[in-house]
Amino acid sequence: MTFNDILTKLNDFMYTYVLIVMLVGVGIYFTIKTKGVQFRLLKDGIRSMMEKAEKDEKGQKKVSSFEALMISTASRVGTGNIAGIATAIATGGPGAVFWMWIMALIGGASAFVESTLAQIYKVKHNGQFRGGPSYYMEKALGKRWLGVLFSILLITCFAYGFNGLQAYNISSALEYYIPNYSQTAGPMIVGLVIAVATALVIFGGAQRIGFFSSVVVPIMAGLYILLGIVTMIINITEIPAVLALILKEAFDVQAIMGGFTGSAVVIGIKRGLFSNEAGMGSAPNASASADVEHPVNQGLVQVISVFIDTILVCSATAMMLFTSGVEGVSGVLDGIPFVQAAVKANVGEFGIHFITFSIFAFAFSSVIGNYFYAESNILFIKNSRPLLFCFRLTCIVAVFLGAQADFSLVWNLADVTMGFMAIVNIIAIFLLRKTAVAALDNYEQLKKQGKKPVFDEKAIGLSGTVWTKEK
Repeated sequence: MTFNDILTKLNDFMYTYVLIVMLVGVGIYFTIKTKGVQFRLLKDGIRSMMEKAEKDEKGQKKVSSFEALMISTASRVGTGNIAGIATAIATGGPGAVFWMWIMALIGGASAFVESTLAQIYKVKHNGQFRGGPSYYMEKALGKRWLGVLFSILLITCFAYGFNGLQAYNISSALEYYIPNYSQTAGPMIVGLVIAVATALVIFGGAQRIGFFSSVVVPIMAGLYILLGIVTMIINITEIPAVLALILKEAFDVQAIMGGFTGSAVVIGIKRGLFSNEAGMGSAPNASASADVEHPVNQGLVQVISVFIDTILVCSATAMMLFTSGVEGVSGVLDGIPFVQAAVKANVGEFGIHFITFSIFAFAFSSVIGNYFYAESNILFIKNSRPLLFCFRLTCIVAVFLGAQADFSLVWNLADVTMGFMAIVNIIAIFLLRKTAVAALDNYEQLKKQGKKPVFDEKAIGLSGTVWTKEK
């Protein structure tokens, strides 16, 4: 049995018997506990997103809610929204899309809780805010060892697994243009180019990462969604049948019972988690970096990121695939080639070039967003400039090698590490649920009093956090 075979079996067990229960369970629980905060206060999240960042004492612009949103969205909106959705549909059928939607709707509550906690327990480092699950595991639960474990899992998953996968997808997008691409020097050259570009951004620090993400992500996501809308308009008469097919296949009991691990339910939840990351513990690392007046502000903003990712971008991919007449087949026509063939059928040769460009932009922005998460966790383990420098070099090497890696191995490694991350984080946010709910209650009480919500940690029974020190 190979290492990849072991990962596959572990992957199937984890997602079939552990994560489905945990993710769906906490998503529903938080939705009920917060009275559907992801729907009730969506307007507040949009308002918070539009607030401009102030400057610090040195005159440098702080990371705004919008930039933190775009950093997290940069990680969420990657090739998982293109190749991942295509693979999910080819493997699990149209019904997988429905379960992705469900994961986004209930996962919004989990995203709110984890991002609010990240804001409450953030720290200040060199004039910048940092935080995330590792930080609230140490400060709130008093378990630094658990925070270190989470950090190691996240670094493995994002800096090496996911970033290797993103580099692979960038490279594989060129197979359409270059005959026998994998047998040429193309993957090595592409890997080198991506590695150099990554180095130029990540050595620039949080401000450069925030600026890059806030420019590239909105433009590309907007254009991609626009292509999806154009495709739906062209095929408007087919949309009711497509929606009916998605719902029918989502609840095909016979198919589900016939092979649960490969069913639309399991595949949809797995790819939904990979895509929107709600509850996984990744986005809170970006959420903590924002300079806001109340932790709930950024919790609400992160709900928007989940919806952008799955309800908009993933749905755009799904509609382009379903209306094309091209049928995906697992292991034969899936991933990026499936999307390219579908878009070509819809809008012609131009579609292929646009998808290729989208993959480049989405994947590279994900590399940058993923690195930001990993950096925060390296600094949590040990605040050392030499260590950070060496880590950056290993991230660049991982991107270079990822462009030449085996697809199935990279997918499985990313899935397994992501699964363990999610398990650790879900346990932590469930234990800390009262703090997040108390912050939400405080936010809503201040609003009812006609006041602008400004956080006072003492109002929810806390002390000694960065919020005290900032006053």
